[in-house]
Amino acid sequence: MAHNPLAPEWLSPPADANVLTDGLWPASAHRSDDGAITIGGVSAPDLAARFGTPLYVVDETDARTRAVELRRAFDTEFARIGTTVKVYYAAKAFLSTEVARWMVDAELNIDVCSGGELAVALAAGVAPGRIGFHGNNKSVAEIDQATRVGVGTIIIDSPIEIDRVAAAALRHGIVQNVRLRVNSGVHAHTHEFLATSHEDQKFGVVFEDAPALVTAIRAQPSLNFLGLHCHIGSQIFGVDGFAESASRLLSLHAELLTDGPVPELNLGGGFGIAYTSTDDPSPITDLAAGLADIVAAECARRSIPVPVIAIEPGRVIIGPAGVTLYEVGTIKPVRIGDNTRLYVSVDGGMSDNARPALYGAEFSVRLADRVTDADAALVRIAGKHCESGDIVVDADYLPGDVAPGDLVMVPATGAYCWSLASNYNYLGRPAVVAVFDGEARVIVRGETIDDLLARDTGIAETAHEATTRSDNEMKESTR
Repeated sequence: MAHNPLAPEWLSPPADANVLTDGLWPASAHRSDDGAITIGGVSAPDLAARFGTPLYVVDETDARTRAVELRRAFDTEFARIGTTVKVYYAAKAFLSTEVARWMVDAELNIDVCSGGELAVALAAGVAPGRIGFHGNNKSVAEIDQATRVGVGTIIIDSPIEIDRVAAAALRHGIVQNVRLRVNSGVHAHTHEFLATSHEDQKFGVVFEDAPALVTAIRAQPSLNFLGLHCHIGSQIFGVDGFAESASRLLSLHAELLTDGPVPELNLGGGFGIAYTSTDDPSPITDLAAGLADIVAAECARRSIPVPVIAIEPGRVIIGPAGVTLYEVGTIKPVRIGDNTRLYVSVDGGMSDNARPALYGAEFSVRLADRVTDADAALVRIAGKHCESGDIVVDADYLPGDVAPGDLVMVPATGAYCWSLASNYNYLGRPAVVAVFDGEARVIVRGETIDDLLARDTGIAETAHEATTRSDNEMKESTR
């Protein structure tokens, strides 16, 4: 098939638009004999019939397996250089009580960044000591809650938090473990909004200010300084950015050792995944080995002990384990010069996947309920919202006979889709369903129109007035 000039240069026409591209889908995903995509032993048509669409679907085995394999890879590689690793699951990627339990079962800790995320983790039964608390604007109430319940580590993000955390810890009679988030000046090669370790941004403190701030932390008897924290961005392929950041961090780490212990170093997360056929993320085993080599070499160069290392992966664990299922509503061929782009509109959109609108993120798509030998057509998967930027998949190829009522599935939506979801245009946020061994169960209930209306106090007042009027009328009629 010839390349459609409207397609981006990186997108090649597929030999077969029915094929599920390797690396994008949950491990269990395949097409059944009837052509339907099946995940975790449950077919897309069965999921749609039972739970409706749009629908988030998470392969439980895939998520659990990725968590275990990541932890084992980092355990093995850092044991090789004489230290241990604390792996924190970045809950902001996607958090529910079920997922929190999966991560704890895999021997991961949980990283939260709000009182709400902390509440979910605690509701899941996560031991408070296994929780790290992030955030650039943790409220006084959130800090108090975290110290009261015994959160394992609080990451100090600004100078003002030193006194706030110290006061809360003193009030609750504890010594609170803390890390200090610093900006190493290393930028990940990623979208501007995702590069979170340069100086002119809201996270962390300026590198040069760190020694004085650590001195201030150490002066507080209710605080215990564990070490530095840095996060260089998201959706990172390879270890080059981590190498430069680790070098700068360990230089500061060595300086801080002259005045007291620095037992840990948190290198953050940001490991990337594949969203399209051209994405080529590094295997986790390679990342673990590369980071271990970097840390060992930098510590040896400075003649300092290798600290305990902490990392905070999220997307790389839950992202590939999730997909989103939609139903096609309308088909609209749009002529642009001599070429055609097929707009395929679905029953969701930017309310369930904000990433394309926020970051220009690319995704892929496949028909989920059948296979066909129709020629491939360049499509743009559009949402149903009143925004021209409401695009779920900017460019991919589907069989040209895609039609209203078809089911389509978008892979790699396990991270930063449900967690960024909204009620724009008063759409309820979809349910999240976990599939496992041929069974499916709801792990987060979808919102209904009644749920949305229940929060509107004007409607509630109207209902109250109607009830009062009815009661008064009944009283009048009995007099």
